[in-house]
Amino acid sequence: MAVNTSCMFRILSFTLVLVALLVESRFVVEKSSISVVSPYDQRSKHDAAIANFGVPDYGGSLTGTLLYPDKAQVGCSPFDGDKPFKPKSSRPTILLLDRGECYFALKVWNGQQAGASAILVADTIDEPLITMDSPEVSGPDSDGYVEKINIPSALIDRSFADALKESLKKGEDVVLKIDWTESMPHPDQRVEYELWTNSNDECGARCDDQMNFIKAFKGHAQILEKGGYTQFTPHYITWYCPRDFVQTEQCKSQCINRGRYCAPDPELDFSQGYQGKDVVLENLRQLCVHRVSNETNRSWMWWDYVSDFHIRCSMKQKRYSKECAEEVMKSLGIPVEKISKCMGDPEADTENEVLKIEQELQVGRGSRGDITILPTMVINNVQYRGKLERSAVLKAVCAGFKETTEPPICLSGDLETNQCLENNGGCWNDPKSNVTACKDTFRGRVCECPLVSGIQFEGDGYASCEAVGPGRCSVNNGGCWSDNKNGAKFSACKDSDLSGCHCPTGFSGDGKTCEDVDECKLGTACQCDGCSCKNTWGGFECTCRGDQLYINEHDTCIERKSSKMGGILTVVVLAVVLGAGMAGYIFYKYRLRSYMDSEIMAIMSQYMPLDSQQNQQVVVHHDTAEPFTRTSSV
Repeated sequence: MAVNTSCMFRILSFTLVLVALLVESRFVVEKSSISVVSPYDQRSKHDAAIANFGVPDYGGSLTGTLLYPDKAQVGCSPFDGDKPFKPKSSRPTILLLDRGECYFALKVWNGQQAGASAILVADTIDEPLITMDSPEVSGPDSDGYVEKINIPSALIDRSFADALKESLKKGEDVVLKIDWTESMPHPDQRVEYELWTNSNDECGARCDDQMNFIKAFKGHAQILEKGGYTQFTPHYITWYCPRDFVQTEQCKSQCINRGRYCAPDPELDFSQGYQGKDVVLENLRQLCVHRVSNETNRSWMWWDYVSDFHIRCSMKQKRYSKECAEEVMKSLGIPVEKISKCMGDPEADTENEVLKIEQELQVGRGSRGDITILPTMVINNVQYRGKLERSAVLKAVCAGFKETTEPPICLSGDLETNQCLENNGGCWNDPKSNVTACKDTFRGRVCECPLVSGIQFEGDGYASCEAVGPGRCSVNNGGCWSDNKNGAKFSACKDSDLSGCHCPTGFSGDGKTCEDVDECKLGTACQCDGCSCKNTWGGFECTCRGDQLYINEHDTCIERKSSKMGGILTVVVLAVVLGAGMAGYIFYKYRLRSYMDSEIMAIMSQYMPLDSQQNQQVVVHHDTAEPFTRTSSV
């Protein structure tokens, strides 16, 4: 449907009001540092403005050789040849280009395609540094390449660029170090980060990018949040309608709470589609989902809700509504009543508690600056620069941790530098047990003695690492001496002794090396009368003269043969025992057996009938002397 001139004018007027509010905002340029490594007389340190696209190496640095092309110095067209700026040495190439004639992002894209590892854009006028942003408009000059840029880039001031060009003109080898290690602060062991976003999915490429990011980053975010490593907070930008416009149809359609909280019309057409106030209400709903979920220690539910809402309730599907939102909340177990209470009355002529806080937070405090671009990621109170992409943002979040304190997710395959693959990264390693102190991180390799199968190694990580604690002897014998000869094995390591390596009995040394002790030469063994000593590996052997037997416990010798009298005594004892056994058997067989037979007959005579008795028998009960009759069927 066509929009008449009057309506278009009103849209433009209201848009200008919103833009005017943003123009007065304080925008902070995030910076990295650049150091001139060579030539020596040019050594210095300068600021560079990090671009708002590509992948800045947060937490790391890059040292490379600077090149300035002989022609096509603005870089607005593809460079001739097959990767003409591909590194010709071990150092990567940093390409210097001039500002002007085309988008910043296009220059960087052409440089990346030509083999450069980083791009510096030289400003052509004397002015404070600005942030290079990606194109806002769509068309042949902007489509397709921005999201493919995966190298860092930055803008440098004119005077610094001129000095670099002068050194290159003299034929000097210019080496620069771009350093991002201080671009992301890490004040403590928890990273706090925010995402300023929007529920509107009809605002073009940027809306698509932020929703794709939320869906892709959701898993990482929830792992970090559940582990207590991070604290995430979503935010939403709103504007207010100037007092003179509150009663206009434009404000009524784009604002809630009588013009206090507004969002632009999604289609920029008041006559059709969704209205700005629909966006404000869903933004408020998503804020309340986070607030209510956070009260029950389930703050990560925001990621699930926003992802599901975008899939199930998008504007494109004409399902962007309160009813669809409540269906999503119910499916995730989010209490709809609490969300409604949190949102309040959008028609009331009062401040909304949640959105009032959001408007206050938009204003920058300290070093952060105002939030003026959607989407914007803020990490440890610093605005993230670079493309909103899963691995790039994860790298920036991980840079917010102090070095070597990063959670395991920061060491995932997406971020590893793989420096340990070559020469073990220069760290300690033990080829016998395949244990290494080299650990890949997104910052580069770290030489740190590892924890292997529950066994901790300690040392400097570069020259040495030693297993300590229980179980240490199972890994390379705990770094202690061990040896075996002739089937005997000795070790200077004991799991029960955590104080270090100690040579076992029969050896001497520092535990790292042990030598056999000759007890015979020292005179500490086989001291009994008539004993002779022979040294063995790890011990000794004592022998006695003649047929004597050596008793080690008493260090003495005794006779092996017993006396004649002893033999006779033994025979007599055996004979007595044998005789006693025979006598006992005879007694049992005759006397005891006869006695038992008579007793059995006496008992049987009382209960079994005699020759002439019939079925009836009178029996006297010896306890009562009263007769009773026992009957039988026989």
